[in-house]
Amino acid sequence: MKLSKSYFYTLRENVKDEDSTSGNLLVRAGMIKKSSSGIYMIMPMGKRVLKKIEEIVREEMDAAGAQELLMPAMIPEEIYEKSGRREAFGSNMFALKDRYQKNYVLGPTHEELFTMAAMMKGSSYKDFPYNLYQIQTKFRDETRPRYGLIRVREFIMKDAYSFDIDEAGLQESYMKMFQAYKNIMDRCNLNYKIVKADTGAMGGSLSEEFQAITEIGEDVVVTCEGCDFSSNLEITEVIDTGRPSDVEALDMEIVETPDAKTIEDVAAFFQKSVNDFVKTLIYSIDGKTMAFLLKGDRELNETKVLKLLQANEMELASFDEVERVTHARVGFAGPIGLECPIIMDREVANMKNFIVGANKTDHHIKNVNLKDFTVETVADIAQVHEGDICPKCGKPLKFCKGIEVGNTFKLGTKYAKALGLEYQDVNNKLHPVEMGCYGFGLERCMAAIVEQHNDASGIIWPTSVAPYEVAVVVVSSKDDEQMRIGNELYEALKKEGIDVLLDDRKERPGVKFKDMELIGIPYRITVGRGIKDGNVEFRARTADESSDVSLHEIVDMVKKELQK
Repeated sequence: MKLSKSYFYTLRENVKDEDSTSGNLLVRAGMIKKSSSGIYMIMPMGKRVLKKIEEIVREEMDAAGAQELLMPAMIPEEIYEKSGRREAFGSNMFALKDRYQKNYVLGPTHEELFTMAAMMKGSSYKDFPYNLYQIQTKFRDETRPRYGLIRVREFIMKDAYSFDIDEAGLQESYMKMFQAYKNIMDRCNLNYKIVKADTGAMGGSLSEEFQAITEIGEDVVVTCEGCDFSSNLEITEVIDTGRPSDVEALDMEIVETPDAKTIEDVAAFFQKSVNDFVKTLIYSIDGKTMAFLLKGDRELNETKVLKLLQANEMELASFDEVERVTHARVGFAGPIGLECPIIMDREVANMKNFIVGANKTDHHIKNVNLKDFTVETVADIAQVHEGDICPKCGKPLKFCKGIEVGNTFKLGTKYAKALGLEYQDVNNKLHPVEMGCYGFGLERCMAAIVEQHNDASGIIWPTSVAPYEVAVVVVSSKDDEQMRIGNELYEALKKEGIDVLLDDRKERPGVKFKDMELIGIPYRITVGRGIKDGNVEFRARTADESSDVSLHEIVDMVKKELQK
């Protein structure tokens, strides 16, 4: 591409409404442009990057035996109702009506349609296994789009689905996709962790996330200092290291605690640690009021609660509802006499003589024990803390942040049973098909690469996904000799199959150099005064200095660099 005859622009200043490094740099580099909240235009230079990522994804999918197709984005709402997922997606799903008032949605994901496609293939065990995939736009009405391409409302995704007759076949298909994802992440030069995760609205028995490690990441990745354990914060088990106390259980005592509403206030009042306090949190779970008991230094893990109760939505109960079940102002809830079901975290089970709210305004109760109240369930419902012990080896856990770029699921028979996807075995008996699901966010991948590969001057694209591998920069477009050499180098590199752009604009050299650094071209050849001596300057994007290279050697040198 010759820049003098192309659509190309960059921005000199940081973008005010972008809250991530990748969003800011991609906008400044003229690769993306926000059209509305959470929706972006992909500009020509950005489209080239996206296409490179897409080619890598497609190559790995094809190599793993998957076949590509394309599904519609607009889907009859009744399909999601039949699978039971319309309610689970709730307001995150864009809904619309056609002229006949029939309800449609914009697809957030396509398990249902792929299941329907599989039903067209046949019903014999001999028809399996196979794997189908697409690269297509998805839609989710995010509450708060942010971080550029990381959390958006419209995005390009690769989703694949495997179909097998039994769990052994599903495992084999799953591992093929698992390896394909590792290959994709490696080829995109991403630093990543593979972590166990919650299956969420997708359902199934297993979910693993491919998390690109970066400080801007929305997910907390839990790893271990002593082993290869890794997990998403949402599902990491809290190992209870406590032992039943052998101290004598004391009698309860109600104590007036004026204005002591928070755990810290109560701990200070009693001159105790927050660990001597059991807090009571009141929530609305799918419209039902419930209470949760936790040690004073713990937070409730809502993902664990939703999975435990097989519920869809939860939120803190309203002030009015809290006062209804406690008969006290907010801040004094406790388990004794509470008028709603109680679920207790298992760490509380080993505590004695702890402090709780009295369900009476400005009062707490000390010396409370398990015999003093009734719970419905005891379970692990607490959020893990950094420094807690590893469930696998017992060493301390540590946290880092990540961007979920890919996700793999063992769906099992969930969608097959809901939609009637069955096969006949050798004895003509019908069984539901085992399914796997494999999603990969192309634009998220693009953003994650920029988050990991940048410096003060701009983006540093890995060669595998760079919009162009080499930039030939002509210092002076008014110099006929420089222009001639620049054009000859441009054509010679193109002839070798190298992605090359020619910066032949009527701009100052400094502007051209800054633009090439900003857009992240891996290698730059500068055609300037050195051509009088038969030389050009060669510089890698990550190098501190340029080197002089003979015109006769520069093409071979570039080829060698690109082969590394």
